[in-house]
Amino acid sequence: MKSKMNIKSIVILATVGIVSLFFINMSLAVTTSKINVETANLRETPDESGKILELLSKNEEVEVIEKTGEWYKVKAKGMTGYLRQDLITANAEVTQNTTTNESTSEPVNTIAESTQVDANVQTEQKEEIELGKQKVIENTRLKIVPVINATDTIEVKKEEEVNVIEMVNNWACIETQATKGWIRKEKLQKIEPKVEQPVEPVQPQTVIKTLYVNSTSINLRKEANTSSEILANLPVNTSVEVLAEANGWSQVRVSGKEGYISSSLLSTRKQETSRSATTRTANKTTTQQSTTSTTPASGNGSAVVAYAKQFIGTKYTYGGSSPSTGFDCSGFTSYVYRHFGVSLPRTSGAQSGTGVAVSRSNLVAGDLVFYSGHVAIYVGGGQVIHAPRPGKSVCIVPLNQAGTNYLGARRVI
Repeated sequence: MKSKMNIKSIVILATVGIVSLFFINMSLAVTTSKINVETANLRETPDESGKILELLSKNEEVEVIEKTGEWYKVKAKGMTGYLRQDLITANAEVTQNTTTNESTSEPVNTIAESTQVDANVQTEQKEEIELGKQKVIENTRLKIVPVINATDTIEVKKEEEVNVIEMVNNWACIETQATKGWIRKEKLQKIEPKVEQPVEPVQPQTVIKTLYVNSTSINLRKEANTSSEILANLPVNTSVEVLAEANGWSQVRVSGKEGYISSSLLSTRKQETSRSATTRTANKTTTQQSTTSTTPASGNGSAVVAYAKQFIGTKYTYGGSSPSTGFDCSGFTSYVYRHFGVSLPRTSGAQSGTGVAVSRSNLVAGDLVFYSGHVAIYVGGGQVIHAPRPGKSVCIVPLNQAGTNYLGARRVI
């Protein structure tokens, strides 16, 4: 009887032991751990030369199955492989299991019982993914893989637009026109959509008045200054619509073009001109006056010179514009040309914007010649007639002695 009881006790204890081992093995369930480096290689075998199955990123979760020496056998992304133990942070202590497998008599690696994890602990929020078009905020070289010490590829320039196709642990995989690579998220900036500003309708400018060009062949300029681009050349008596006036210039519209004309070159009435009378006067004067000019000249230009010569000896008067008071340089030229129906501005600077430009080699009688702050009339033969300066009188002198810094010439008749 006692022997039967001992046998029964042994059977019961063995059964309890087997059941206990079963539940212990159940309690040693697979635990979840995280990658603790920027990028970790999941290898096929537990050694550095093992084939790389997958690249795992920081904070990515893996299931630790067992420990083999300095390596963990893990499951990640549906694959089973090995990670070095320093590349992950295990949520439970993993130890070598010393239990012997009854069928093989070889040691079996197992995981120690994991610590109870509070089910209410919040998991790390998934990084916000901003894909699509972004721009680079500074010159940066791309990486082959999302690791700081990874090999560099090409450089993307500041303000260059790129296409973000993937985000991993603050690394962005981007596409450029030339290649694809990885860049830190903080080096990118989202491109804000452009807000279209409403276009206000252009109000047509009101015409102030209609005036007429009072000089021969004046320039319509793009801006209100004599060095601005010439848009058109307007003959005398051309009708223009004045849109605005300021600082001695008129903004005008003529033949569909808008530009600027010196206000002094516009009049309220058309100029009275008589080509036949001018021609008769020129012919009459030419027979009475001799000239040493060897330069070809138009009939009108010769008439201008002939008329100007009758004032030789008239005194120089600052601001003077008639024989009775005396002339200054621009007062003399404007007085002479007024006789031929051409109204010139009062100052030499303004007169330099009239007519058409003439090169020095093509000067003819009657052309206006300009120097720094001075104007004269070309008479031919390399000479000019002018009102020089206080203490002097109207006279004819060589071209290069009339003033300083020859600026050019204009033909207004």
